[in-house]
Amino acid sequence: MTFLPSLKSLTLGAAALGLMVSSSLAADVTIRIGHLNPADPTESHSGAMTAVFKSLVETASGGEIEVKLFPNGQLGKDNEVIQQVRDGIVESCISSAGGVAQHYPLVGVFDIPFAFPNIAVSNKVMSLQSDFGKKFAADLDAKTGLKTLSMLDSGGFFAFTNSKKPIKTVADMEGLRIRTMTLPTHQAMIDSLGGQATPLPWAEVYTALQTGVADGQMNPIPVIAFAKFDEVQKYLSITNHVITPYLWFMNGEFYANLKPEHKAIVDWATEVATEAGRGTSRIIEASSKGLPKLAEKMEVNAVSPAEAAKFAEAAQPAVRKLIEEKFGAEGTAMLEAMLAEIENVK
Repeated sequence: MTFLPSLKSLTLGAAALGLMVSSSLAADVTIRIGHLNPADPTESHSGAMTAVFKSLVETASGGEIEVKLFPNGQLGKDNEVIQQVRDGIVESCISSAGGVAQHYPLVGVFDIPFAFPNIAVSNKVMSLQSDFGKKFAADLDAKTGLKTLSMLDSGGFFAFTNSKKPIKTVADMEGLRIRTMTLPTHQAMIDSLGGQATPLPWAEVYTALQTGVADGQMNPIPVIAFAKFDEVQKYLSITNHVITPYLWFMNGEFYANLKPEHKAIVDWATEVATEAGRGTSRIIEASSKGLPKLAEKMEVNAVSPAEAAKFAEAAQPAVRKLIEEKFGAEGTAMLEAMLAEIENVK
C-alpha cells in the first residue's frame, strides 16, 4: 500500500529542512540597505541598484554576505537613514541630495542651473572615477565617517510640473509655489525665477500637490512617473534646468572592517549595480512607464533653447552667490573644481 504524506507533514518537513539549511548557511556578514524609492527594479534606479547588488554579493560571496533591502522609506526619511548609517545602526543607504545636504552641505555645488550640458557629461562627473568625484567623496567621507560607495544622477535632468499653467518662459514661474527638497540652493533657484520655494519632505509631496499646499514640484521624469504626480498635476514642462546626485553610502567603520575578499565583492557589485541604475533611469524615461505614460494625462511642453538661456541667466547668479556666501572659500573651491571637471570632459 502506498503511503501519501499529508500536506501538513510536508509543510512541517519543508520548514524543518529550511531551518537546517538556513542555519548551516548562515551569513557571516549582513548588509542592510535603506532607500526611499520603490523596490521594483523596473520603476526606480534605487530598486534596480539594490536588486542587482543583492544578487551579485550573495552569489559571489557564496552566502557569506546577506543583503537585506528596505525600500520605500521603511527606515525613515533620507537624512534619518543617513544618520542611522553614520551611527552604525544600518550598514548602507542610497540617498538623495536633499538628505545628504543635512550631513554634508557642499552637495549643493551640483545645483548650479544648466551647468551640465547633457547626461553623458553628468555621468562622467558624477562618478568616483572622475577627479572631481574622488575629491568630493574624500571630503564627504572625512567629514561624516561615511564611505561613499558610488554616485550617480537622481534619475536624469529635472522637469517642472504644476497644476496652474505651462511653464514656457521665466515669467510663467511668477508666483508658483514649487516644492523643493530642503536644499538652500534649490530654494534660491526657485526664488530667483520668481516662484515661491516650498521645501517639504518627500513623504508629504503628493498630498501637498493634491491639496494645493504647493502648486508644483521639480524632479526627473522617472521620479515624476513612479510618484504618480500625473494624478495631481496637469502640466509638465521639460526644462532640464538641473541634475542632482544620488549617493550610495556605507558606514565607514563597517566597510573598513570587511575582509579583503568581501570588500572586493562589495566594490565590484556596487560598480555594476550603479551602471544598472543609470541604465534603468534612461529606460524609464523613454519607456511606457516614463514620459509617454505622463503625456497620457498631462500637457507636456519643452522649453526652447533660447528660453533656457534666460532661465540660466536669471538663476545662476543667485545660486552661485548663495554657495559663495553660505559655504565660503571651501564651497567656492569645490564648485570651481566641479565646473572645471565639466569643461574637461565635454
